[in-house]
Amino acid sequence: MRPRHPRRRVTLTATAAALLALSAAQTLAAAPTAGAAPAAPARTTHHTSATAAAVTGAQDRAARAIARSLGDGAWRARLRTAALKSGDVAVTALAARANPGLASPLAAADRAIAGAKGLDSKVGPLLRLRLGDRSMRGALTAGTAPWVAAAASDDATRTVTAYDSHGRAHTLDAREAPARPVYVVDIDSSKALSAGLDVLRGELVKKGVRSSAPATVNSAAAGRAAAASGGFWTTKIDAVELSDDEEPWVKGDAEIYTLVTGFGQDGAVRVDPVDMPWLDNDGTVYRPNQILVNWSNYKYDLADAVMMEDDGSTNYHDLAVAIAGALLTITDQGTYIPLVDAVLNAIPTSWWTDDPDYVDSWYTLAQGSNGTLHGARNNGWMTVEPYWVSQF
Repeated sequence: MRPRHPRRRVTLTATAAALLALSAAQTLAAAPTAGAAPAAPARTTHHTSATAAAVTGAQDRAARAIARSLGDGAWRARLRTAALKSGDVAVTALAARANPGLASPLAAADRAIAGAKGLDSKVGPLLRLRLGDRSMRGALTAGTAPWVAAAASDDATRTVTAYDSHGRAHTLDAREAPARPVYVVDIDSSKALSAGLDVLRGELVKKGVRSSAPATVNSAAAGRAAAASGGFWTTKIDAVELSDDEEPWVKGDAEIYTLVTGFGQDGAVRVDPVDMPWLDNDGTVYRPNQILVNWSNYKYDLADAVMMEDDGSTNYHDLAVAIAGALLTITDQGTYIPLVDAVLNAIPTSWWTDDPDYVDSWYTLAQGSNGTLHGARNNGWMTVEPYWVSQF
């Protein structure tokens, strides 16, 4: 499962003028180091964002529909075989082939989820079904009738509602997996994040914030300097580990991504999203050899990185609008200005429940950064090194 982290928010003055004044004052000499924590976070009241409510509602409707469908013995057996064979079952596609009556409500739920997350309908089916816990495999194999629940998106969840084939609701403990097998209806977070980062980048560009597509992070920026030098410098992640945190058994995997921020060659702010689909488990050291910063994109020899996770309820269109609205108030003062606080402050208060989670941040990454850097929130560390990418 993915790492879960406390939701924290940097306390900054809300007005654009104050944000600009604060940012202008943060010169290189006064900039926080990679290990310095941001300003003390403000405690926020627990909220549920509109996107989270819409996604959870669609998943719950899908869970009830799947539970009722289990009254059909042949379909129940087919779904059981699929769930035991694969960790994630593309349940909408399976229903389209074997249970047309179920396919319609699942397709409707898929459309509702895509719409709530600001994704194009062309993203395709997002619903996935999995067994809630490995301990349930024996009972499911033995033929115990499973219940169906929607995945939780909140670490604070204490109870889970599961449905049986008669439509009856049952309350389960979210912290202890039940003996009865439970199918969990979740979304394909990798697919959603990939599509979401495309939306994020596209909307940032529309709003006037420079941004490169995640797939082009290994490409040189369009500029004479990069072309003339025969290549460009990058910062490469050699190893990374995130802290672990307790989470409900019903909670689905999250997807990790990082927003690299700084000033582009033209002196305007830019945000480059970097997908990290390999970062699956907390408490595990990964050695991805992934490029994090492409320095040919940046004017200064410093940039920031804000690592986030999407537990399924992020609206990428709204996220882009919020970030652009804050960053476009910040102008190039002729010296590097940290942008982490501005990015975090841009995220609406109602989102700081579980989507998107703020994992950690790294201030003042430089082209020469080399070695292990601990995040400002001490939720993770990265070992990085300068890496030269040669042109063909």
